[in-house]
Amino acid sequence: MKDLRFKFFNDKFQRYCLTLILLATFGCQNAEQPTFSLLPGEHVFQQNKVINNKIDILWVIDNSGSMNNLQNELANNFSAFINDFVTKNFDYKIAVTTTDAWTASSIPDASMAKVRDGDGATSSGVFYITPDTPDPVGTFVVNVKQGVSGNGDERPFQSMKETLESPLNSDFRRSDAFLAVIIVTDEDDFSANTFDYINEDYGHAQIHSVQSYVDFLDNLTNSSVGNQRYSVSGITITESTCLAENNPWGNIAQRVHSIVDATNGVVGDVCSDNFSQTLNDIQLKINELATQFRIERDLYPETLEVVVDGVTLSENTQNGWSYTVDTKVLSFHGDAVPEQGAEIKVHYEPVTIK
Repeated sequence: MKDLRFKFFNDKFQRYCLTLILLATFGCQNAEQPTFSLLPGEHVFQQNKVINNKIDILWVIDNSGSMNNLQNELANNFSAFINDFVTKNFDYKIAVTTTDAWTASSIPDASMAKVRDGDGATSSGVFYITPDTPDPVGTFVVNVKQGVSGNGDERPFQSMKETLESPLNSDFRRSDAFLAVIIVTDEDDFSANTFDYINEDYGHAQIHSVQSYVDFLDNLTNSSVGNQRYSVSGITITESTCLAENNPWGNIAQRVHSIVDATNGVVGDVCSDNFSQTLNDIQLKINELATQFRIERDLYPETLEVVVDGVTLSENTQNGWSYTVDTKVLSFHGDAVPEQGAEIKVHYEPVTIK
């Protein structure tokens, strides 16, 4: 009889519903601070991941001869991209590089890898757009117009890497910030071990694999399964009709699309009639990925309840939250992405007490 009473008590204790409170203030500077705690009287534990609102954004702009119209479209619609970062008080840092930045390693001019503040003839004097920039939209308009005299051997992957590794940009990347890379081009990527033009040969022996750049970004951001701290998006030629409009200069960006798919980014079409919507879709995805977090405990998904600033959110992939069982990742979507300083409480029933 005693054994039965003990078993009953143990089973009830194992199933006891614990309440998890996320006491995260976006923008937290101390990555060692406890992110989670249980209510007083319950077990207390820590988890390393600290959610914050820091986002570093690198635009990789094609500056070859066919890009004038696309650069103008990007400049004219940029407000659709930055709006949510401003209204939610995100701590953003935005920089621009070009698809020929890779040439910094092939010619004796390291400055090719430095982020840009304009095309040289017209400059904003601002290399990093931040919340302290007086006119972020106007500054980006100047920075993004990189002209059309750049190298016709477009290598966005190699240029991204060269820019992120260059000591000239050492003050751009913040180790505790989410990294978003956005490639804008009407060509594909042909990054390779050779400095010679490989004539758009996907089977060339010297071409770099897409996976090698995924690995580079994984290492750079210290990402892991369930804790991806970066994404790559692309505004490119996506299908044959758009390609026909851009021939003989363009290519369907197969390799760019591959890295976007591998990193949970967004693919936009350079021929879209709604460029503003494309930019909005990209910033929404960045916000979702930057604010997601991993719950360390095994839990019963049907018991999850998410409360932000006292308001219970619905499970909804458009304007709510979602939970991925395999990776234990909780994500926010659309208008439900919390603002800086929001109090987030997550209630659930754990599978076990440890």
